[in-house]
Amino acid sequence: METSPQPVRFGTPPGRWILLATILGSGVASLDATVVNVALPTIGRELDAGLSGLQWTLNGYLLTLAALILLGGSLGDRYGRRRVFVIGVVWFALASLLCGLAPTVPVLVAARALQGVGGALLTPGSLAILQASFAPRDRARAIGAWSGFSGIATAVGPLLGGYLVDAVSWRLIFLLNVPLALAVVVVAQRHVPETRDPSSVGGLDIGGAVLAAVGLAGVTYALLEGPGRGPASPLVLLPGLAGVAALASFLVVESRRKNPMLPLDIFSSRQFSAANGVTLAVYAALGGAFFLLVVQLQTVLGYSPLQAGAATVPVTLLLLALSSRAGELATRIGPRLPMSLGPLLTAVGLVLMMRITAGSGYLVTVLPAVVVFGLGLALTVAPLTATVLAAADARHAGVASGVNNAVARAAGLLAVALLPVLAGLSGEDYRDPSAFTSGFRLAMLMAAGLCAAGGLLAWLTIRNDIVAGETRRDESHCAVAGPPLRPAGYHDEAPART
Repeated sequence: METSPQPVRFGTPPGRWILLATILGSGVASLDATVVNVALPTIGRELDAGLSGLQWTLNGYLLTLAALILLGGSLGDRYGRRRVFVIGVVWFALASLLCGLAPTVPVLVAARALQGVGGALLTPGSLAILQASFAPRDRARAIGAWSGFSGIATAVGPLLGGYLVDAVSWRLIFLLNVPLALAVVVVAQRHVPETRDPSSVGGLDIGGAVLAAVGLAGVTYALLEGPGRGPASPLVLLPGLAGVAALASFLVVESRRKNPMLPLDIFSSRQFSAANGVTLAVYAALGGAFFLLVVQLQTVLGYSPLQAGAATVPVTLLLLALSSRAGELATRIGPRLPMSLGPLLTAVGLVLMMRITAGSGYLVTVLPAVVVFGLGLALTVAPLTATVLAAADARHAGVASGVNNAVARAAGLLAVALLPVLAGLSGEDYRDPSAFTSGFRLAMLMAAGLCAAGGLLAWLTIRNDIVAGETRRDESHCAVAGPPLRPAGYHDEAPART
């Protein structure tokens, strides 16, 4: 029988090591998801890709990540969260090596899809490890720190990517993942306790994973190829219909399986469903905005990749300063207010981005938009994450975080595919400043509408008591969820009273 120490406290050496492993692991995936954005124009020039090629470079990763992240959560619950997390990190590193050596766009897209498989294994595991390892009273702070640094990795991506593209090559943005992954594996193996859900039994839901992947692939292909081939083309229509049919079949299969990777009854919690609705809206806007903003800065304003990445540094600073505090605020007053105001502030930032056109000054036009955008994200991320975990069955932390991550990645996937189409962007438009500016402004307006809808949904549906005040429970002292997950081999003891 595996043995592990009792749940750790925030700020202690064991807690710091666990935070380091999970933040670095999820940070590698988050960083890679955005570091590519700033390199897209350069990749397009060197590999002779049109706009759809750039979209596929992003969506190849998001596709497999969104389709398999639920299976990754289930695997962690069943076979050990640390074990699956480490396997995912190693897989991700090997796929990153292939990305860095890719000679053509199709090879790069295939390698990005393999990266998504690794991301699907490590991403839900990182959050579930926190939920299982920390004492209940410290989970909100741990998740706030994890959310903040993961968000920082997302925001630092364009800056780091821009520097590497300018100084060396776009290929280095992928090759850099290999030594980082090695460090994660060493720390995780030495300092992260193994945890699992002892009630997770039965066969793996491979059929559900295949249906989810086929469904998302078909719909994404139709959205990306429709503008070039025409929506009525059999090469667009048939994959799109097949994707819709596969997604419908996925829901049917999941409702009938004894051990589905997506237990549909998890959505019986109104709070869980509502929080994931907010996630869908906010992360769709976020995915579309980051994809288009760095291209707008380079194509229209003439920024270098490094300058385009540096333009988003204020988002990094705001997430670093405010995310953990936003998590603590949600614990004290409840998540409803920050989850409502945060998306609305983000929407205002997106509207301000519509002012970014040829000749716009950074201090007058770009910086105010980026600052307001970053404030909204900092206020949203940690309360949203804590609410998702608080609303789900505590025994299925991996599945709950997997569902939320799948929703976030699918939102980004569909936004990158759909927003440019709705904005009238296609083909070589990313090389034409006038054509791209027109589409960019419309896309930012639509993204702002998504964020505003997310804020309104949070205000109408999220309860404050889902997170706030739970530290007062004598039974669990839990600010995030119900009774704490037990590490493998851990025996119940009465928690200390405070």
